[in-house]
Amino acid sequence: MKKEENIHRRTDSLSDMHRAFGLPAPAHPLISIIDGATNRIILSQLPSSHVLNFYKISYKPSIGGKLKYGQNYYDFDEGGLLFAAPGQIIGGHGNNEGEICSEFTLLIHPDFLWNYPLAKKIKQYGFFSYSANEALHLSDKEKATMISIFKIIQEELNSRIDDFSQDVIISQIELLLNYANRFYKRQFITRKAVNNTLLERLETILDEYFLSDKSVSQGIPTVQYLSDKLNISPSYLSDVLRSLIGQNTQYLIHQKIIEKAKEKLSATNLSVSEVAYELGFGHPQSFNKLFKAKTNISPLEFRRLFN
Repeated sequence: MKKEENIHRRTDSLSDMHRAFGLPAPAHPLISIIDGATNRIILSQLPSSHVLNFYKISYKPSIGGKLKYGQNYYDFDEGGLLFAAPGQIIGGHGNNEGEICSEFTLLIHPDFLWNYPLAKKIKQYGFFSYSANEALHLSDKEKATMISIFKIIQEELNSRIDDFSQDVIISQIELLLNYANRFYKRQFITRKAVNNTLLERLETILDEYFLSDKSVSQGIPTVQYLSDKLNISPSYLSDVLRSLIGQNTQYLIHQKIIEKAKEKLSATNLSVSEVAYELGFGHPQSFNKLFKAKTNISPLEFRRLFN
């Protein structure tokens, strides 16, 4: 049986995107906003998977999410925001063929940001790497704030474009991203009970990884491995951990390695090289360097403390 190939439709320009949906040409070649109220886009119009060459920020009227706060769940039925960066593969529409894709969709070509500080800063917003199931859920008040920014950008694009238009629009984009950052922090807080469970699962996965000797065959556990096991994106996992313990996923992996190393160095007769091998290091020097960086002493010096 011939193996099915994954073909992702690539859209390089905003004009191509508009043309694909039968929309009028964008007012600006490098930025556009699609208003679902006047331009009804149905999910069945989307290819099964596609890659955009620009940033995409979409507000969906409903993403069916609930946030847990303590022992209670709070509905966020007003929908939320989804973010995508250039080059990311965006999945298909599944069974929601009759559903409106979004109420507002902002498309920004990277060239629109050229020569502005936001061109570099936008890459620091981790939520552009979140997956769809990690969308930003919005309360009524938060929704009103975001929609007002979309409408300011829309009005600016629909007005006569002049020497100030780009400055005004970029300032609004940055404002939208800063609010998104704030609201995601709120989301981490209101989901604290859920995220604490995630942290417990992460600890269990790491313990099982080393107990099953996967480190010998697969090496040191990676952030991607852990996020796959938890079914969340790597950037979302690191951001959740920062909100809980003030550190990212890599830090937690290293802490677990040091914990297991100390157990082996104090309770077994394995050589330092053998300990390094069992923990997934290809070279003992790399293990020695990490251990000393985290404990301020070498593995041998640590072992001598128990002799």
